[in-house]
Amino acid sequence: MSPTKPHKNINMSFKQLDLCAPLLQAITEQGYTKATPVQEQAIPVILQGRDLLAGAQTGTGKTAGFALPILQRLHHQERPTKPYPVRALILTPTRELAMQVHESFKIYGQHLPLFSEVVFGGVSTHAQIQRLQQGADILVATPGRLLDLLKQKQVDLSQVQFFVLDEADRMLDMGFILDIRKLISVLPKKRQNLLFSATYSQEIKTLAAQLLNNPVEVAIARENVAADTVSQSVYAIKKENKRELVSWLIGHHNWQQVLIFVRTKHGADRLSKQLIKDGLRCDALHGDKSQGARSRALENFKSGKIGVLIATDIAARGLDIDQLPHVINFDLPAQAEDYVHRIGRTGRAGMSGEAISLVDAEEAYLLDAVEKLLGKKIPRVADTGYATVSLEVINKPKAQPRQNQRQHRDQNGQKKQTASPRTRNRRPSSNKQPKV
Repeated sequence: MSPTKPHKNINMSFKQLDLCAPLLQAITEQGYTKATPVQEQAIPVILQGRDLLAGAQTGTGKTAGFALPILQRLHHQERPTKPYPVRALILTPTRELAMQVHESFKIYGQHLPLFSEVVFGGVSTHAQIQRLQQGADILVATPGRLLDLLKQKQVDLSQVQFFVLDEADRMLDMGFILDIRKLISVLPKKRQNLLFSATYSQEIKTLAAQLLNNPVEVAIARENVAADTVSQSVYAIKKENKRELVSWLIGHHNWQQVLIFVRTKHGADRLSKQLIKDGLRCDALHGDKSQGARSRALENFKSGKIGVLIATDIAARGLDIDQLPHVINFDLPAQAEDYVHRIGRTGRAGMSGEAISLVDAEEAYLLDAVEKLLGKKIPRVADTGYATVSLEVINKPKAQPRQNQRQHRDQNGQKKQTASPRTRNRRPSSNKQPKV
């Protein structure tokens, strides 16, 4: 049966959503009064006990959209005796997102007698097992670590009533489909399923058809135009000159906080080492880093101990950085949708922000895809200080299956690449050395 669609309301208050007093108190303490579109559409559906297929990306308020009604429904049930069994399971693709979702459950549920826990890889299982033995009403987890705990018989999912698959498209991109299917196979047949995805590929549609029972569909229009507060620009520049330009931009403008996106883990490490040699305080954030290293890098960036954070898309998923002024796309993303996600890190809450993309001739087709998604052309910087590069799309690579694309990116990430020349074609045209 085709998904049904809910009635749309505009600017509903949380009081109108029939949430209980403890939840409304927590929401008020966070300074929220009006629900976002995904919240006002998803919350009533989940409270009714219906399965949900939601098209919503990060930054739309989707976490509260499922956390609030799940907390309310658990609160209205008679609570089992201790140790409390897991009754709500939320799967996320990354550790950072898992921690963020867990924190949301803690904040919104602070006035309710419910406990949530989070488990993810990259750290020892010992402490996680000890906490789980105390019981948890809500469990937020990444697929790999949850499967490990299941194999060790350290977690019981036999009483799960609510199952959330968050950022399902990212899950599939990361190759988690087999893990997801294994986890679904051990869950009770009778449960409420909620699937959130920023995009609807054929794989997502197939998974939704297998997972969801007569779902209600909530489709939040993608904000594929960046916020008006974000200034976007493109530097058409050769690949070998990108690092020099980044150093010059940061040093010349004295930028204090810059998030740089690259395509591969190897590229993140390489660029970090080069910028450190240029005198910049920076660190890299990617999936091969330990959890401790990732947490330290993010905290140092937020506190100002380092001014530059270089991240891959997967590692940056779920990052919450307030008032970030500058984002640089050192490499354009393979998927145009990720461009919107990247630059959405800046220009939040009415603050101004700047998004700069460094694009070489080989990436012209990626820029073309981004501009088609945005529905407009991103302004080019006329004088980059380097040789002119044409961004005319000539030979667009043939589309590959998602799995092949992932393998191709991984292989690229392992290739040895020579360091960029550090003195050739030096910007700017005034012949003065850039201050870095």
